[in-house]
Amino acid sequence: MPAHDEVDRIVDAWTRERPDLDFAPLQVLSRVGRLARHLERARRTAFGASELELWEFDVLSALRRAGTPYQLSPKALLQQTLVSSGTMTNRIDRLVERRLVERRTDPHDGRGILVIMTERGRERVDSAITLLVEAESDLLDGLSAADQERLSALLRKLSLDFD
Repeated sequence: MPAHDEVDRIVDAWTRERPDLDFAPLQVLSRVGRLARHLERARRTAFGASELELWEFDVLSALRRAGTPYQLSPKALLQQTLVSSGTMTNRIDRLVERRLVERRTDPHDGRGILVIMTERGRERVDSAITLLVEAESDLLDGLSAADQERLSALLRKLSLDFD
């Protein structure tokens, strides 16, 4: 019999108290929630070690994934980070102050602006993603590669309706 975890204990107690309800969703989603807290802790650690806040990593990683020359329009950054335009403007301002990005006029559209990651920004985001991948790998150490692939496929199937 597999080992019981805290979710099993919670579900067992609820089942005893409310046998009229089906607690199957808690078996899955309570575990997802608990794992999300562990992932959040790993992210805070990785980003903190790289002197980045979560939101800074989000913007810088969008620029990094864009490839050389690591530049995007504010509108493209909005689409990738799912924040309001006012929030993005504030974030870009703060990243410029920290010298992690620069604003430049778009050479193809004199009215447009491009946000360009600096070398300092690239170093920080590269450090953060390296630490994050290592931490996430550690979180998954208990699963075989096949189990990880299976879990990924199931989570993808579940999340497609939300994306």
